[in-house]
Amino acid sequence: MTFDLYSFRLCFSALDRIHFPEGGAGNVLRGALGAILRKIHCVSECPGQRGQHVRECERSNSCRYAQIFEPASRGAGPSGLGDWPRPFVLRTAHLNGKIVAPHEPFWFDINLFETRSPNIEVFAEAFAHWATLLSVQPVAADGCAVAGAISIPLEPAPLPQHRLRVQFRTPTELKGGSGKKPEFGVLFARAQDRVGTLRQLYGAGPLAIDFQAMRARAAGVRMTRCELQHVRSERHSSRTGQVHGIGGFVGMAEYEGALGEFLPYLEAARWTGVGRQCVWGKGELGVEIIS
Repeated sequence: MTFDLYSFRLCFSALDRIHFPEGGAGNVLRGALGAILRKIHCVSECPGQRGQHVRECERSNSCRYAQIFEPASRGAGPSGLGDWPRPFVLRTAHLNGKIVAPHEPFWFDINLFETRSPNIEVFAEAFAHWATLLSVQPVAADGCAVAGAISIPLEPAPLPQHRLRVQFRTPTELKGGSGKKPEFGVLFARAQDRVGTLRQLYGAGPLAIDFQAMRARAAGVRMTRCELQHVRSERHSSRTGQVHGIGGFVGMAEYEGALGEFLPYLEAARWTGVGRQCVWGKGELGVEIIS
């Protein structure tokens, strides 16, 4: 049993000056991607028609914009899940607070979870309307025969009682728990939810595991250290005019216990992100075993 994805690095040269606000680089790129995809696949492909026709295009099974940017349940997904998670995440934290001059090179990574048809060319085409595309480089992964392909075994790791350090590299928000500290049971449950949902919707299918039994065991893992800083940030939606909070906590936490069966899901969550608003880079983790 594995969790599979594709990862690519897109390299560009700026057409004009680009300002990536502190904490907002992923949101800038997400907004550009959504606007361009909608223009290419919902407006330009329907010449002379606007309004209701474009909205119907957005809701159709064949609309590229909807498939990538606004996927919705059509009866085939997990029970109770109306809006599907998007089949990608952006990795842009190194661009936060930077100003890119015209013709200056820059890059970011994109992880794709639609393994049956990853369609990196659709993303490359869209971003090429926004900046000059220089290259699309597959991220290297040991033991993978296909460039850009990454396969993470989800079987329990052969670990005895161990300590684990988790770095919360970008602002993270976890549903459940007290909200003040990322207790291991809550962190694992959110990682398991995200990995399992993405695998079911876009990959090999549902996980053949006892979710509740694993979560009960995860609740027994003890937090031994926690150093967090809360970050406040907002984004403005150009389509709705609404302001949304995109902050969360960053820092590190250490855990101790029988971690072998949980570690693979945290390794997978390094690529998927965990918690809310992962698509523009929130919830990026680093995972380290402490000997």
